[in-house]
Amino acid sequence: MLRREARLRREYLYRKAQEAKQHSIEDKKQRLKRALEENRLIPTEIRREALTLQKQLEFDDEGGEGKSGDYKTQHDLACTRLRRIITQSVAFSGVSSHMDDEYKWAGVEDPKVMITTSRDPSSRLKMFAKELKLVFPNAQRMNRGKHEMGALVRACKANEVTDLVIVHEHRGMPDGLIVCHLPFGPTAYFTLCNVVMRHDIPDLGTMSEAYPHLVFHNFTSRLGQRVSNIMKYLFPVPKDDSRRVITFANQEDYISFRHHVYKKTDHRNIDLSEVGPRFEMKLYMIKLGTLENEGTAEVEWRWHPYTNTAKKRKYLTNE
Repeated sequence: MLRREARLRREYLYRKAQEAKQHSIEDKKQRLKRALEENRLIPTEIRREALTLQKQLEFDDEGGEGKSGDYKTQHDLACTRLRRIITQSVAFSGVSSHMDDEYKWAGVEDPKVMITTSRDPSSRLKMFAKELKLVFPNAQRMNRGKHEMGALVRACKANEVTDLVIVHEHRGMPDGLIVCHLPFGPTAYFTLCNVVMRHDIPDLGTMSEAYPHLVFHNFTSRLGQRVSNIMKYLFPVPKDDSRRVITFANQEDYISFRHHVYKKTDHRNIDLSEVGPRFEMKLYMIKLGTLENEGTAEVEWRWHPYTNTAKKRKYLTNE
């Protein structure tokens, strides 16, 4: 198992290392193509490679939905569209990203989420972990005990857990959430505030365990799409008749988490009721590794609060 895990990790790092090289080649090909189409001088930095790049351009096409003749059938077009959806094409045609490998089975297989706490949790943190277990379908909760992080992550990988969620506290109030995607990452770090637990609301009743519909509001930037993917793939694909809705609404880079169920009162109106818990999240870091490699993992994004434009800048949205 350890040798297999090491081999998979090496393969993942190799694919990731080849990314920059492939993107560089595609960039040079696109620049050469634009220069030839606009009848301009070839940029000096690619003149030595111009003939080789031009030969490679002869084998590139515009994809199945590009310029095609009448012989293209509807079946071929449908297959091409499906292939494009599955491969999730990026900015440069033909070049895939290591981010595509992180969630390649998302939507095909249901996620398995493991929820645990920091060491020596208070009773309120234990209650919050229990409530999160009900929020995420197919989730299991584990008492942290004295388990070290490395042993915890290895046990999750051995049992095919897709995501490890850890909650932290300060004086009995949950104040931190870590979402670690397995087996290779990424790991997202959030702060929590304004936490209202179901245990604090009297006579709230039971919670539905149907697969929820998800609503993501105002995640328009590239980082916002990254965060929405990290949160979205914690949930399995819901059925059409599910009456449970979970909302992640971004405002001023604070993500409001809300949990509702609804029922139809007549053919025009619905009755929406909140079932909790509710809290606000703020992203402060994303790392490309997992928690046992936290010290050496590459930082994909980090919030820098002590800059002149920190209060003005919005990271999760372009608006």
